[in-house]
Amino acid sequence: MPIPKLLEGRLSLPVIGSPMFIVSGPDLVIAQCKAGVVGSFPALNARPEPVLDEWLRRIKGELGEFEAKTGRKAAPFAVNQICHATNARLEHDVEVCTRHEVPIVITSLRPPSFVVEAVHSYGGVVFHDVINTKHAKKAAEEGVDGLILVCAGAGGHAGLLSPLAFVEQTRSWFKGTIILSGAIATGRAVLSAQALGADLAYMGTRFIATREANAVEAYKETIIESAAEEIVYTNLFSGIHGNYLSRSVERAGFDPNNLPVADKSKMNFASGGNEAKKAWKDIWGAGQGAGLVEDTPPVAELVERLRRDYEAARADLFARAAPFSPAPALRAAGE
Repeated sequence: MPIPKLLEGRLSLPVIGSPMFIVSGPDLVIAQCKAGVVGSFPALNARPEPVLDEWLRRIKGELGEFEAKTGRKAAPFAVNQICHATNARLEHDVEVCTRHEVPIVITSLRPPSFVVEAVHSYGGVVFHDVINTKHAKKAAEEGVDGLILVCAGAGGHAGLLSPLAFVEQTRSWFKGTIILSGAIATGRAVLSAQALGADLAYMGTRFIATREANAVEAYKETIIESAAEEIVYTNLFSGIHGNYLSRSVERAGFDPNNLPVADKSKMNFASGGNEAKKAWKDIWGAGQGAGLVEDTPPVAELVERLRRDYEAARADLFARAAPFSPAPALRAAGE
């Protein structure tokens, strides 16, 4: 199963920190990369447009200083590009990322070939997130290097497919890198993603509840307080189905158990009471992995904890599997 060369020897865990609107910024990305997991952010988080160049200069500068000081390689970072007609910044942001030779570009919604061409021109790689095989095959046809399979239980915009089916089905025809997203919040879950056939795990919700995340304390606390069954799946708030914390939905003036269907002409906005509320700012995205979050540590501490959990899970798996001896094959009828 292929992992891009630019990741070889640079990861403490096979994990990509997913790009989260508002939440992911330079502080979080730099901390993730220093800890040995890929850090990422949506280009649209850098506002106004000139801020994207500033963020990329800072990230590259601080990671370069870290490597020079410690003699260790930081994990590569990634920038997410929203490839949709409503994103008027797309061409500008791709040009800035190309100029800075961003190692990994994550594309969402549509996989335009010009992004792939631009990133490949300097040796970068493109991962595209998908929720079904139709979208996956279209992205593969346009030359993406990897597919992020956004399965049931993932935070933010997510699909409904089981990873047990989606990973195996995709692996049967796709030869590139496969990244699995969906309620991954522990080291054991990272190992499970690999056991299913994925190369890397995609982890978002767990990183919201860290000190470096650009999320208000109430958001982090709500994640800690929530269980998996409290995640609401709806297309109301952005026009695309996604998972949200039901407590934030309720505080915004909605009944989580009786949500209307989205008005797709008003993407990114939702009406709550007498005022418009921006999705993600007032209504918080999160995956079912929220039920496994209990604290808000620094990223470095969290990644080390995840690494220990991953190693312990692997040792436990081998210990339990070793004594297993398959039963003799049943004889054919009539023998």
